[in-house]
Amino acid sequence: MGNIQYYTEEGLKKLKDELQELKTKGRQDIAKQIAEARDKGDLSENAEYDAAKDAQGLLELKIAKLEAVVGNARVMDNSRMDTSKVGILSTVKIKNVKNGMTVSYTLVSEEEADLKAGKISLASPFGRGLNGKSKGDIAQIQAPAGTLEFEILDISY
Repeated sequence: MGNIQYYTEEGLKKLKDELQELKTKGRQDIAKQIAEARDKGDLSENAEYDAAKDAQGLLELKIAKLEAVVGNARVMDNSRMDTSKVGILSTVKIKNVKNGMTVSYTLVSEEEADLKAGKISLASPFGRGLNGKSKGDIAQIQAPAGTLEFEILDISY
């Protein structure tokens, strides 16, 4: 069994939809490409056929990886979580101790991370630095520029 990852219902639905799309439309497109390349003659000297077969292999690899992710995915049950601490699927408002700037992030799994949407991975340096902290705590986060300090202002689920 692989590593269990926790997702929002929306995030898990996206993964399942992508998997379904790859299994249906993706496989159909590759099959068409292979058939078209096969119609062009001698397969031993057909670069299009080789490229289509390589693309098929990559598609099947992606499908297998996505199936493993979906198989190990779990939807978070917020009712069983300690809401006083930062954890997966919590939205945390933090203030940079040095410059006073405040931002909010939601901690999610790696596959759901989207910085533009304010979603950061729990496995990222920021996510690891914030995980387990309570309101009022100072989180020290290791960044390439050095150690950054953030005060936890608010935690919500």
